[in-house]
Amino acid sequence: MRQATTMELNTDRHIVNWRLDTFTHTVQRDNVRPMATLPFVTLGIPCLNEEDFIEPLVRGALAQDYPSDRFEVLVADGGSTDRTLEILERLSKEDCRLRVLHNPGKVQAAGMNEIIKAARGDVLVRFDAHADYAQDYVRKCIEVLGRTGADNVGGGAKTRSKNWFQRAVCAALDSPLGVGGSRYRTEGQEGYVDTVWGGTFPRRIFETVGMYDPKAVVNEDAELNQRILEAGGKIYLSKEIIAYYYPRDSFRGLAKQYFKYGKGRARTLVKHRTFPTPRPAIPFLMVATGALLLVVPPMQALAPLYFSSYGLLTAVEAVRVGRKAGVAAIPAIWAIFPVLHVAHGVGFGTGLIHFLRHPDWAEPERLAPRTTGAGE
Repeated sequence: MRQATTMELNTDRHIVNWRLDTFTHTVQRDNVRPMATLPFVTLGIPCLNEEDFIEPLVRGALAQDYPSDRFEVLVADGGSTDRTLEILERLSKEDCRLRVLHNPGKVQAAGMNEIIKAARGDVLVRFDAHADYAQDYVRKCIEVLGRTGADNVGGGAKTRSKNWFQRAVCAALDSPLGVGGSRYRTEGQEGYVDTVWGGTFPRRIFETVGMYDPKAVVNEDAELNQRILEAGGKIYLSKEIIAYYYPRDSFRGLAKQYFKYGKGRARTLVKHRTFPTPRPAIPFLMVATGALLLVVPPMQALAPLYFSSYGLLTAVEAVRVGRKAGVAAIPAIWAIFPVLHVAHGVGFGTGLIHFLRHPDWAEPERLAPRTTGAGE
């Protein structure tokens, strides 16, 4: 699956010359030269009711320091009922590089498939509606893709906040108790991994392993990455690629999100018949153990010790990570930990039961090979 990749570094000029597939690229460290040999890139954004986020996100995407004539921005809207489409229509009139697509499937996976099929690019970079991206994000993605020869590259998802609750969530997600050992949420990580946040893909990947699973409500990125790995591909996490993610801003929103995460993770595991990693398994086992201690009479005597130990552990961790967010945020962080764990654990258990009984997947559609060059 991997293509020949070469790289030469001229430290005097700070120019990187590398080859990816059939393209030869010349990338200036401080500024990207607008050369015809650079790969044409499609930035893909699936969205639904994102009026508060969509304009700064799209403007940031259009302002990337990659050559302006070598990329486009495609937004797949899943039927927004707020001002999202109105904003997108106005922005598309200002810049012809922006195209707005209709996503009848509504979910992000279906939206990404609409983008992939309409894309002119030979490389696809996925953007998330609830995120900010460094101005050199696309350039760094292309550099790392060429340097590593990987089939998907991405960076860490650093958290950002707009209010006190999001600050508390950010602090919780900075903890191993919050992220469950996910490398892309741990600052400074570099190397080959099982998944990344977002992702940058050569077009040929979708011709080889297929596009996104359109019925995946969440966890569609991890499911696609699982297929890439099963086909012998490589996924690379780079600390040079920087994005900032805004978490949910209420306990209810956070619980719903992590319930869906857990259920989606279970769906991926059942679909691919893989054994769960500690990341989804531990919250599920914690919830299952707690339930057994509460309902099974011989075990009920151990329940106070179990729950008090959990409470002490999360309290100590809330104090440790909460110092940066402020003392006032510590009680919220302490409350956020069980919301993350219980919601994910219950979602995972629900997903296992549901998808073992009612599998809903089919072979993902493969992208047809292109007969013309990039951006033509």
